[in-house]
Amino acid sequence: MLQHVSIEVPPDETERAIEFWRIVGFQEVESPEPLGGSVRWLEREGTQIHLILTEGHTAPVLGHPAIVVPEHAVAKQALREGGFQVEDARQLWGADRAFAIAPGGHRVELMAAPPPRNL
Repeated sequence: MLQHVSIEVPPDETERAIEFWRIVGFQEVESPEPLGGSVRWLEREGTQIHLILTEGHTAPVLGHPAIVVPEHAVAKQALREGGFQVEDARQLWGADRAFAIAPGGHRVELMAAPPPRNL
């Protein structure tokens, strides 16, 4: 199980980043006190996204987290209505996919279903 992914986000885009992750099913959880106000954590079904608030943030051009999104079409529409960039991608394994750009410029793959287990 992948426990978490850490993503650098400019501090002034923190709330917008939390909005993005909420739309795709993550909820904010308390981060450890010793980390102070430099991080925000979100979680869904035991997997966490850690937002590291960084002035000089970086985002990979092609590297990305991929998440299975319940209500895939609804989530894509909500992201678009929220002003987020979402581009449909070709289907793999018979399931819809898309790429969205989260605050901080991070690509996030949105999958309607995971690949079959026998791959």
